[in-house]
Amino acid sequence: MASFAAAQHLLPASTFRSSPPLPNRPSISSLSYKPLSFSSSTAGFGQAGVAIELKDRDFSVQTAAVRHLMGSLTRAEGLRFAVVVARFNEVVTRLLLEGALETFKRYSVKEEDIDVVWVPGSFEIGVVAERLGKSKKYQAILCIGAVIRGDTSHYDAVANSAASGVLSASLNSGVPCIFGVLTCEDMDQALNRAGGKSGNKGAEAALTAIEMASLFEHHLIQ
Repeated sequence: MASFAAAQHLLPASTFRSSPPLPNRPSISSLSYKPLSFSSSTAGFGQAGVAIELKDRDFSVQTAAVRHLMGSLTRAEGLRFAVVVARFNEVVTRLLLEGALETFKRYSVKEEDIDVVWVPGSFEIGVVAERLGKSKKYQAILCIGAVIRGDTSHYDAVANSAASGVLSASLNSGVPCIFGVLTCEDMDQALNRAGGKSGNKGAEAALTAIEMASLFEHHLIQ
């Protein structure tokens, strides 16, 4: 590409004189820039060039009213919950259940508005959660279980099936089904998440259940 200095020798000097200011020229802040690419054959240049297109632009901002819909932890009165709990690894799941029930009570959910359903293991949670959701008696279903890795691949099959089962239950019933199933490497890891140094995941899942139930009941009801 020819340099600017070389262009000065090729073009009349008047070409490079400053032009008088244009009347009513828009300020630089009111201009928008649109990149335009040129092919390599344009005007004899050997590479693509970039041009700038200037346009008048109106900078007055008009913000439409945006609604933000969220569930509330303080509007739990009258909401009904079912808790599906796996008996397998009960030493863990019972602690998770206790954490969930304490949280429900703390956030003003009445005991008579909670039903606890026990199933043999985490694999069976999904089908029961879906049946409870389709009953339309509950605003949310909390699913509690504990899957701990062993010496075989059984862990992966159960963990994946439990997760997909709870998701399917939620989608098929139209009722929030909350995944509160622990998937841990060993028993110590599970106990740490059932009231130990890592908190109680049952309590955390109960908070999620309240928020989702409130969201559906107050904002997404059909």
